[in-house]
Parts: sequence; C-alpha cells; structure tokens
Amino acid sequence: MTHTENTASSGHTAHHGDDPRQGLLKAVALAGRTVAAVRPEQLDGPTPCSEFTVRQLAGHLVAVLRRIAVAGRGGDVTSLPTVADELTDAGRQEAWDAAVREVGAAWADPAVLGRTLTLPFGRIPGAAAAAVWTSEFTVHTWDVATATGQSPEWDPEIVAISYAAMQRGLPAGPREGAPFAAAVDVAEDAPAIDRLVAWCGRKP
Repeated sequence: MTHTENTASSGHTAHHGDDPRQGLLKAVALAGRTVAAVRPEQLDGPTPCSEFTVRQLAGHLVAVLRRIAVAGRGGDVTSLPTVADELTDAGRQEAWDAAVREVGAAWADPAVLGRTLTLPFGRIPGAAAAAVWTSEFTVHTWDVATATGQSPEWDPEIVAISYAAMQRGLPAGPREGAPFAAAVDVAEDAPAIDRLVAWCGRKP
C-alpha cells in the first residue's frame, strides 16, 4: 500500500482543469526526470521519506506506476508489491519507461475517470485516484530532489492539485496510525511546494 493511497477519501472527486490524467502524467514526468538525474553514489543515501533510501524510493515509484496501470485496467492494485525491488540500477530507466507506457495505455479512455477503481483503502472514482497519485508523485519527487541536491522546476498547477488532495486526505490534527508525521509549520508566504511537503510532515 502506498503512502498517499492510504489517505484519500472516497467522498471527494479531484478537479484538474478538463482532465486529471494530464496532471498525473506531468507529475510522473517530473518524477522521472528527477530520478534519472540521481548519481550512482547517491542511491544508498537517505531520503526525507524515512523508510526509503533513494534507490528504494525509485523502486517504489516504479511500483506505483505499475499499480496505476493495473487500476486503470480495472484490476486490484494490492496484487502488486509496493516496491519494485527486483530492479537493477542499469535496468531502472527501462522499467520506468515501460511502466509509463502501461499507464498511458490503461488510462487512454477518458471513461476511466468516471469508473470506480479499487485501491488499498477502498473504491473511489478514477478522477479522484488521479489526484491522489499526482500528489504522491509530487511529494516523492521532492523527497528524491532533496536527498540528491536537485531543484526541480515545479508546475504551480500540479503543486496546487497535490496540496488540495493532501489537505482533503490528511487531518490537520493528530495523525495516529497514518503514514505521515504531523504537519510542520511554515511561513504563510513559503513556496507552495514547501507548504505541500510540510503538510505531509516533511521539513522543507
């Protein structure tokens, strides 16, 4: 079960312009560029997502892509692991690209946005699931970037979608049992990406 999957609410539908799939694909693309820029000597380093090293987090994101494809085809995402730990460093990019193609094919029909998909925490509309996964990829992109000294060019709209999804999914108060630490205070005029990750318990 992925972190952000665990927090969504079945009562909310995502809104992203005309097509939530585009936001998801943009978030995935930025994550892909960030992971691809990691240097080999950085792979065993820690990340702000404390349970994962950089290598493990990259494997987690490949696994999430595979789960998104399964969900789009109407399958049960819990049939797949949460980390693609079979990947070699040399084979990671090929696996990533293949998983992205699978997502594109599985979500090609716009009708997927109105279908009810089965995720670990329950069943929600495809549009809501797209926003959940957009936020997951955005937060984890920040994790990888922070761990490896990168400064991605954040898309303000994608960050806003992600922040809205996480505010719906995560309570402002205590989060006992949730896979996120308590929200961290940041200045009201902090960058949007900092406000997003702080809400998710990271320290920007």
